[in-house]
Amino acid sequence: MQRGSFLAVITVVFLGSGMIASADDTGAPEPAVIRDQIRLTQSGARQVLDAALAQARTMNLAVNISVVDDGGHLLAFARMDGARPGSIYTSMTKATTAALIRKETGPLPTEDNLDTHLSLAVENAATASGGKFTTLKGGVPIVVDGQVVGAVGVGGATGEQDREIARAGVAALAKETARE
Repeated sequence: MQRGSFLAVITVVFLGSGMIASADDTGAPEPAVIRDQIRLTQSGARQVLDAALAQARTMNLAVNISVVDDGGHLLAFARMDGARPGSIYTSMTKATTAALIRKETGPLPTEDNLDTHLSLAVENAATASGGKFTTLKGGVPIVVDGQVVGAVGVGGATGEQDREIARAGVAALAKETARE
């Protein structure tokens, strides 16, 4: 076999291996696509944002609020008058983290079992990877029918206050989308 023919055969086998249908543990073929997923719309993101803004006003706080989709991409943002500019990025990072880890942000592993060294290591790793991850409180996932469709992140107050504002935004959308 000539060298060129050998490379062609290897290339066909290598590239062709990606075309073989995969199977789950039962041997049944896995679907090529997932259909009928729930997505957060611009209108839904705005509802979350408006409810979070209303909660912040009730608490007499000026904060930054970010709403992202399930992949952590920004859908809506507001910087309240008087909110710290430095907290803009913090709110976005909190929202992105909550969307990607599919749970509320906060110290790792849990608040009941706080591991300061682990939390600091995660923060340092986040910095090294572009800062897309945080352990700061204030990021809350948006869940509809058991599926994470996005998240909201709040920055500018204490962690507990940020979380309360974010939860108010999520609760408003949950009320709106609840199935009867």
